[in-house]
Amino acid sequence: MVSQKRAIVHRRGKVGLRGVLVVPFVLQIVAAVGWVGYLSYRNGEKTVNDLASQLQRSVSARVYERVQNYLEAPLLVNQINQDSLPLRVLDFEDLERSRPYLWKQVLRFNSIGYAGIANEKGQYLRIGWVNRLAGAEQPQLAQQLSPGGGDLLYYDVDGDGNPTKIERSQPNYDVRNRPFYTVVVQKKQAAWSDVYINFGYGTLQINASQPYYDAAGKLIGVLTCQMGLDQIRGFLQTLSVGNSGQVFIIEPNGELIASSVKNQPLSLGEGENRKRLKTQENSNLLMRQSVVYLLDRFHRLQDIQETAQLNFQLNGQRQFLQVSPLTDKYGLNWLIVVVVPEADFMAQIYANTRNTILLCIAALIASVGVGFLTANRIARRILQIAKASQNLAGGALKQNVDSSRIFEVETLAHSFNSMALQLKESFETLEDKVKERTSELATANQEIAALNQRLKAENRRMSSELGMLRQMQQLILPKPAELAAIEDLDIAGFMEPADEVGGDYYDVLCTLGVVTIAIGDVTGHGLESGILMVMAQTAVRTLQEMQESDPVRFLDTLNRTLYKNIQRMNSDKNLTLALLNYADGRISISGQHEETLVVRKDGQIERIDTIDLGFPIGLDEEIADFISHVLVKLEPGDGVVLYTDGITEARNTSKQFYGIESLCEVISINWHKSAEEIKQAAINDLREFIGAQKVFDDITLVVLKKQGDISQN
Repeated sequence: MVSQKRAIVHRRGKVGLRGVLVVPFVLQIVAAVGWVGYLSYRNGEKTVNDLASQLQRSVSARVYERVQNYLEAPLLVNQINQDSLPLRVLDFEDLERSRPYLWKQVLRFNSIGYAGIANEKGQYLRIGWVNRLAGAEQPQLAQQLSPGGGDLLYYDVDGDGNPTKIERSQPNYDVRNRPFYTVVVQKKQAAWSDVYINFGYGTLQINASQPYYDAAGKLIGVLTCQMGLDQIRGFLQTLSVGNSGQVFIIEPNGELIASSVKNQPLSLGEGENRKRLKTQENSNLLMRQSVVYLLDRFHRLQDIQETAQLNFQLNGQRQFLQVSPLTDKYGLNWLIVVVVPEADFMAQIYANTRNTILLCIAALIASVGVGFLTANRIARRILQIAKASQNLAGGALKQNVDSSRIFEVETLAHSFNSMALQLKESFETLEDKVKERTSELATANQEIAALNQRLKAENRRMSSELGMLRQMQQLILPKPAELAAIEDLDIAGFMEPADEVGGDYYDVLCTLGVVTIAIGDVTGHGLESGILMVMAQTAVRTLQEMQESDPVRFLDTLNRTLYKNIQRMNSDKNLTLALLNYADGRISISGQHEETLVVRKDGQIERIDTIDLGFPIGLDEEIADFISHVLVKLEPGDGVVLYTDGITEARNTSKQFYGIESLCEVISINWHKSAEEIKQAAINDLREFIGAQKVFDDITLVVLKKQGDISQN
């Protein structure tokens, strides 16, 4: 028997049980709290950068698009007027004859102030408003019909544009010396004038002018159209750029054109001494420092040729800045500047980070306290068992440990007591028991090994079956070569299942000049959904090969076929299905599915609701009474976009849905591209939105676009 003295373990250099329990616990909590706080701050900072970038891009794009719309009107009016000259609607030799037509042009285009015509003899006529946006101003006719120059007479006009009385006159007026006339004479093409101040109203205006030459290249006259820039400022002031962000438009010399800041002056001085305001001399600190920073960065604003996203410090705070050029071939050269203070985004993030840190510290203190109490309670009982174990090792086999309220410690104490009582008998029968237990363990191990083999075989079989079905689904999808062989249409498709086997379906078939496009979504995922998708494809192809063109008979026959198969499968699956038939520039749409997007060549989208065009396939045996169809004519450049709800109902990590509006926006922006590029742009935008979020539904997208000469049509 080993003596108790030799059995006692020396404690020098050892760690106590309390330290083993408490120290790692505290270290883990401290590390977790620190890491969570750090990640919270970094994630908030990254979110601010991404949000600011998205906000700047969005605001800049909206401003660019709206300003372009404003600027297109004067140029379009001049072009229409030039096209009218050969028809003798306008006449450079008889300017008075042009007045009724110009009056109708001004009434038709609300964004322009006046339209005018001038010839090389110095005769000039214009009609409309000097500052149309003022509201109280009455339209006037201004004309100087004496060759070589003379008095410019201003007439009040009635509702039909006819002069009533002379309101005032301007002596010695020669239109050939006016800036809007000289700029096109110098450039010999359509051009914008410089932005100028309307001294009567203190507003900024600009003229678009277009020269007209005869067959010999001699200048006959100039067509002009004036536009007030207050409408651009009005639009900018409707935008919300964070809490205190600003968007403004400037010229390369720094002169301000428009700003989102209300009551922001655009000029200085009074009367004839009024002059344009340069942004770097502005009293608005954020606007002034933004332009000063751009000048420091690029030296000359004229050197900014592409969009740039930057940031700079103002009063110790970071400011996000984006500058985008706005130019055209007629000499326009402006800059769109969007600036957003970082503080607009960081206030809530700082508050959340502070609250997180405080909660983590409170949790740390509470956890450490609970850890110490728990460790002491556990250690006290375990140390009692340890002492009894030392006595037992010293030869004192009669040991008894008190019970505990802690289940595990109680179990340990009970086991120790049983061990002490049975120790003597165990010494005598130990070898036999070891053999018996070893045999039992070997038998159990063999059974477990056999069960593992069976599970592995079953998993391989299931994986093989699902893999074959997935491969079958991919094989029956239309190939790029098939799509490319279809005349008159540019088609691209995409399908990606969320699981190994998906329930989405699309197909493109062409027989005898009729192109059939089908898209469907089976409820659920997995084996049954995949089989139903394959059956639907087979049935659609069969009916198409039979040249069944009536949508009611087509969908009714398809439904009855799938319904009976679903009943035989004892399944509750069904699917939505849209069927489109295209021939000779017309496309028929039938069947109940997601909205069908008809996209016109200019990117405008018509959304067709299919809820009343059919009924879910396989849900009921008879659906003929529910089936209808609509017919849409496609011009060259027009097209159709089909999708499943896996796109519109996709969510990001913030549980936000992607939505039909986001899909329509990216399609409209990229519609000038090919079908494949449009499809890829939509999928890329969707993936960027989803980010790291798990995809829960199949994703299917089909883009078709009618080919042809868009400009001719």
